[in-house]
Amino acid sequence: MIEYSFMVDFLFMWIRVATPILLTSLGAVICERTGVVNLGLDGIMLISALFGVLGSAWGGSLFWGLVAGIGAALIVSGVFAYFHLMLKANAVLCGTAVNTIAGGLTVFVLQLATGEKGSSSSLKSFSFPAVRIPIIKDIPVLGDILSGHNVITYFAFLMVLVISVFLYRTPMGLRMRAVGENPSAASSVGQNVVKIRFLAILLCGVMAGMGGMYLSMGYLSMFTRDMVAGRGFIALAACAMGHANPMGALISSMVFSFFDGLSNILQLLQIPSEFVQMLPYGATIFGLTIYSVQKQRQKIKKYKEITPNAIK
Repeated sequence: MIEYSFMVDFLFMWIRVATPILLTSLGAVICERTGVVNLGLDGIMLISALFGVLGSAWGGSLFWGLVAGIGAALIVSGVFAYFHLMLKANAVLCGTAVNTIAGGLTVFVLQLATGEKGSSSSLKSFSFPAVRIPIIKDIPVLGDILSGHNVITYFAFLMVLVISVFLYRTPMGLRMRAVGENPSAASSVGQNVVKIRFLAILLCGVMAGMGGMYLSMGYLSMFTRDMVAGRGFIALAACAMGHANPMGALISSMVFSFFDGLSNILQLLQIPSEFVQMLPYGATIFGLTIYSVQKQRQKIKKYKEITPNAIK
């Protein structure tokens, strides 16, 4: 019974932990497909997490928390897009600026709102509800694993399908992929590259904002300082390992979240906390290393295949 409970609890937690990484990695996929690397995902998540809590507390309902969180994500994403696309600033520097500003801004706003710098525990905020799925909840083992998650968790897995259809089955998805693969060719047939990339950055911001709000209004029921803890960068890694494909991002997110969930389990086994805390990020670095090596080998193989034909 102990082993059964341990397995079920771990699998349930695995899905729970994967939610913010999956949502944000799907946003990164949209940006990556248009040729933009949004390094500011961590900052967008953090700002949305705070403003979602403040909106729900001050507005008196979950709806206003959702509006405030998404609104904050859109504003930050719009600023990022304006500097990068309109003023031609470097995307990496813009993303770094967003992350740096977010760390200080959230603490400053939190102190103004609550008088505290650590958490929003003094505010009565609302959380997204958990959902018990009919029929599935009554199935032994499977019901304990798949049912009872936060509504945002089910939204995240549904968005894998939605974004796949959007990117590969709609005219706008085709335009985004064309802009990412060859912006000059897309521009030559009348497509507004800046406009399409601007839209992609805003959509990415919404997904990252949902991931941030899940942390403060689902995973926890309050905002805590620096609660994102690098999940935006892990989401970027998941996007890269998944070849900027929604299904690939899903698989990579589940791999990284496995080690994140494993670190929570290891805390119960009296393993040094320093090792436990580094495990998810070490797994991310290891995964990116393998991905880079494989990609380099593919380039070398492709070069060897092309070179003899070019000589002939």
